[in-house]
Formats: sequence, structure tokens, C-alpha cells
Amino acid sequence: MSELLCGRFRFTFDRPLVMGIVNVTPDSFSDGGRYDSVAKAVMQAERLVNDGADILDIGGESTRPGAVRVPDDEEIHRVVPVLQALQSLNVPLSIDTCKTAVMRAALDAGVDLVNDIAALEDDGALAIVAQSRAAVCLMHKQGEPRGMQSAPYYDDVVAEVGAYLAERRDLGVAAGIDPCRLLLDPGFGFGKTFEHNTALFRALPGLAEQLGAPLLIGVSRKAMLGTMAGRPVPSERVSASVAAALLAAQAGAAVIRVHDVRETVDAIKVWLALK
Repeated sequence: MSELLCGRFRFTFDRPLVMGIVNVTPDSFSDGGRYDSVAKAVMQAERLVNDGADILDIGGESTRPGAVRVPDDEEIHRVVPVLQALQSLNVPLSIDTCKTAVMRAALDAGVDLVNDIAALEDDGALAIVAQSRAAVCLMHKQGEPRGMQSAPYYDDVVAEVGAYLAERRDLGVAAGIDPCRLLLDPGFGFGKTFEHNTALFRALPGLAEQLGAPLLIGVSRKAMLGTMAGRPVPSERVSASVAAALLAAQAGAAVIRVHDVRETVDAIKVWLALK
């Protein structure tokens, strides 16, 4: 697709968009607890916008391996005041959730994009998003966060991830979601080994062409990069994350989801100027 209809906003894909992560959680794998109040989250969001973020992704539940599920009302309590406080920034707001109740509350608060690791599989999620103006990102995962990394298995990870995303894309369109509102995410690290992740990453150009929909790629500070770079601490994976973001952009990614917005934006600017 040549454009993304995203709630109050419309984007053309003349360059990769950068999505900045704001985790309003006590236990996210990289920055858990740093922005777990409205004031802290708003300050971080403002900083990311100043750094060049095109979209802000607000999450109230950690989905790291081993994470425990948060009750709906607690997640809503974490994210809705932040979404309301950020409306004045005039930047697209994304809610990172897989729960219908949280989606409903976030949409009522004016969210522009639903970023769902469960690809709208929760009861009622597909209908709620279809009836809205929000964009949606449908992600692939195998298993649930609590145990998804215990023993992930695929006969052909690229084919299986592609088939799942195509199926969810088609169900979304059939439910009334304009294809220009759709993003697809292969789900790096969500029920996938290091080998699965690297195979998927190398296959990104073909996957984007096969699916005929813009891809959102999120590998920022993830364990696969720690393994490659020899950096066991997530906060020490900034350089590795920027390198991966740039490679994803070169492979055709439409949206790059990152913690380190300024560094990623600078790298993309240089690439665009020199390519």
C-alpha cells in the first residue's frame, strides 16, 4: 500500500516511519519501571517526539518472555491517562495491547493505531477495530508470553509466519478494515528461536512482497541482537538496534519500532541521503 490511514493522520511511505516505545509498565525487558507514572511517561513521549518519532506506542503490559498477564482494569488504568495527556502532542498514538477491553478504552481516548501481538484474536477485537478509524498492526506469535520461548518449533518459519499474517490480513479486510489501515509484524522474539528470528529477518524483502502490506518491524534491544553483538544487557544494545533498524528499512520495512528514536532517525536520514 502506498499510504497508511492512521486515525487522525495519513502517512505516505516515502520513507520508513519511526515508532517510539513508551512502556508504562514495571517489568518490561529493557525499560521496565522507568516510565510507570503519567508524568514520567509524558516526559518520555515528548522527548521521543523531539527526537523525531513519527508514532508513539504506549504499552501497559509487558510481553517479554515469562511475563505475567495483567488484569484488564489495571492495564486500562495505566494507559488511558497517558493517552489522554498525549492528545495535545499532535502525533499518532498507538496502544500496544491484545485485549478487547483495553482497545475499547484506548479508542475512546482517541488512539490512532492498535498494535496487537495477538492479531485481533481476542473476542470482539476484530469488530471493535473494524468499526473505528484506527490503523491496526497484526503480529504473529507462537504461544503466550509466559512460556513462548520454552520450545518454539516450525517446519518452515518463513512460510508459516507468512501464511498466518495473510490469513489475519484477509479476515481484517473481510470484517471491514480498509487495507490502507493495516500493518503486519512477523513478531521477532515471540515464540521464535535465534535461528527462527534470523531466517525471518533475511526473508523480509520477499515477505513484504508476498503479503502486499506494509511491515512493522520491532527488534529494538531484543535478545537476538544481544546474541549477535555479545551484549547481554538490553540497554547496551543501542548500536546493534540501530544497525538492525537500518537493515530492516533497507529490506522494505514501512515502520520501525524502537526505543532509541534519535539514533534511529539519524541513521535513516543518512541512508536516505546517500542511497
